[in-house]
Amino acid sequence: MNDLRIRAASPADLDAVLAFWKVAAEGTSISDDRDGIERLVARDPEALILAERGGELAGTVIAGFDGWRCHLYRLAVHPGHRRQGVGGALLAAAEERFVRLGGRRADAMVLNHNELGQRAWRAAGYEPEERWRRWVKPLPPVPAVDDADDADDAS
Repeated sequence: MNDLRIRAASPADLDAVLAFWKVAAEGTSISDDRDGIERLVARDPEALILAERGGELAGTVIAGFDGWRCHLYRLAVHPGHRRQGVGGALLAAAEERFVRLGGRRADAMVLNHNELGQRAWRAAGYEPEERWRRWVKPLPPVPAVDDADDADDAS
């Protein structure tokens, strides 16, 4: 089973990734749309890592590094490819990326009710950080630019 190919996603992969997450990922995110992952890949072309086997998408992970912290999101393995080393290969690629960029510690977002995911993260050497809690606030969308207002401003 060494036919696994790990690579960074390209813009041509994004529709397939979104469809894949509907099958393989646990839960949904506010950023699980075309605009969200287009921004991700445009800002950091190596952050979205794909695993392919036999020409088909087998897994994903987002390995985001902001220059200070290393964050892992969307580790997802297709149900037909689980327990075959796909998740481990994706995490190894993400961790190698973090080390190359100067990262010191990786953290992962895992839903509390995602027992399968929690077992996978533990098996990969990750532990829950009980001292911290995630705090979130959805931000308003960027307002659309109205061409008519732009024309008035130019005169």
